[in-house]
Order: sequence, then structure tokens, then C-alpha cells
Amino acid sequence: MEVREILSKKGSDVYSITPESSVFEAIEKMAELEVGALLVLKDGKLNGIISERDYRIKVVLKGRTSKETKVKEIMASDVITVSPGDSVEDCMGLMTDKRIRHLPVLENEKVIGVISIGDIVKSIIDKQKEEIEDLKGYISGSYPG
Repeated sequence: MEVREILSKKGSDVYSITPESSVFEAIEKMAELEVGALLVLKDGKLNGIISERDYRIKVVLKGRTSKETKVKEIMASDVITVSPGDSVEDCMGLMTDKRIRHLPVLENEKVIGVISIGDIVKSIIDKQKEEIEDLKGYISGSYPG
């Protein structure tokens, strides 16, 4: 299964914020959208990513204030991305190795979506369910092959 299949099922919504926005605005937007991270876009280009974890570690634990701290001050700027043709297994490996939960999907340097670890797990479970049903059909003799 490829990343493009996940995006076709879940949609290609991209939730973002600007680097000049306050961290408070970012956290407020994450809460409103019920997401754990936002892409940071500047002039339509991927500039970074900010997550709840960034907020917790780089603002709360450092005694900073979210209304006075800019997104650009705490965002991760070395963003790992994937393309629509990348495999779900490769994405899972990347997320595990790099300890990240969100992967922006880029095509021709344009952000076309974001996948999360939850999306990856769901796609693997769905594929396994499909394979189990195929095997049940094969065993019971109702398999069309």
C-alpha cells in the first residue's frame, strides 16, 4: 500500500500556521481541529512543523509564555517528508526510527497532505482484515480464484 491510498481515503486536508504566529495561536488551532501537529507554511512552502510535544518541551518546561513565543522559535525545521508513491511500510520505519508522529506528503515540492502514525496503523489493520477475509474465502471454497 502507498501513501497516496491513505490520502485518497482520509482526504488531503493540510492544517497549517505561519512562522510568525504565536505558539498560543498554534495550540488553540490544534485544539480546535483536534490534531497533534500543524505544518508551518511560509508563502505556501513547507517551513517546519509544530507539535504538542514541541509546546510541552520548548515552552512549558522552559518557563516561556505561549502568547509571546513565536512558532518559528520552537518549530522543527528539519522536516522529514514523504511522497505519494512511498510505501506505508517505509513510512512506518521512518516514523519509528526518527520518533515522529506526522509526515508531510510532498509532490513536486508542494504539500498535498499529511499522514500520521494513526493513519499508518489504520491502513495496516485494514489491509490485514482484507487478507483475513480473502483467506477465509479461500479456505471455505468461495474464493473466486
